[in-house]
Amino acid sequence: MAVCRLPAINARPALFSPAVSRQTEPMTLLYHHPLCPHSRFVRLVGAEIGVEAELVEERPWERRQDFLMLNPAGTTPVLVEDGGEPVPGGTVIAEYLDETVGPGLNGRRLMPEAPAERVEVRRLVEWFNGKFFDEVSGYLVTEKIYRRFMPTDAGGGPPDMNAIRAARSNVRHHLKYIGYLASTRNWLAGERMTTADLAAAAHISCVDYLGDVPWTEDETAKLWYARVKSRPAFRAILADRVPGMAPAAHYADLDF
Repeated sequence: MAVCRLPAINARPALFSPAVSRQTEPMTLLYHHPLCPHSRFVRLVGAEIGVEAELVEERPWERRQDFLMLNPAGTTPVLVEDGGEPVPGGTVIAEYLDETVGPGLNGRRLMPEAPAERVEVRRLVEWFNGKFFDEVSGYLVTEKIYRRFMPTDAGGGPPDMNAIRAARSNVRHHLKYIGYLASTRNWLAGERMTTADLAAAAHISCVDYLGDVPWTEDETAKLWYARVKSRPAFRAILADRVPGMAPAAHYADLDF
């Protein structure tokens, strides 16, 4: 299955716009791809808990040695704090930020305290970062976006319509599950918003950019996404654009 594989920073102009870049003291870098759902997950987590990072946009069809030295898996995202060891992977970075920054946030931590509640959050984060990505967002982002920019000898070319049709079918089942969770709880994992909601919203946002979420099929799931989408942390995500490929008309509309 497709993965978000990225090279290292360079001086090329970004393919995606606008480029959001803020420097903190000490400098924190987030190697990401704007339409990589795992990268979006980390950006949402950072925005919710107030972590500012300089975003280093990477291209998934190039595997540069410098980036592979940060993360031998060659996947995004990777967080690099000044003088620290690289922290790779969306789930790992999210928990790292919650554990290192969260304790000073006076109740704004994104992981609950009770062990059983943490298990449910982790289960759902894995559901979306793993199962949803493997069945829906990974296919759609790769086939409809990445392959547009990849050279033919690296897998570029027309999208695989069979993969797209499979993803469009699969997203319906996931949307129903989101609707079920949202109808039985205040948020997906329980009474308050957690990383589970941000992981789900990150993947949904990529699919929504492409216009492949059948919102008319589950009003409860749509209302849940509207709640997350309306949060300030989501603003930078909604500003992302693919050159030559506009998002769905409702993508940035908070009242869709």
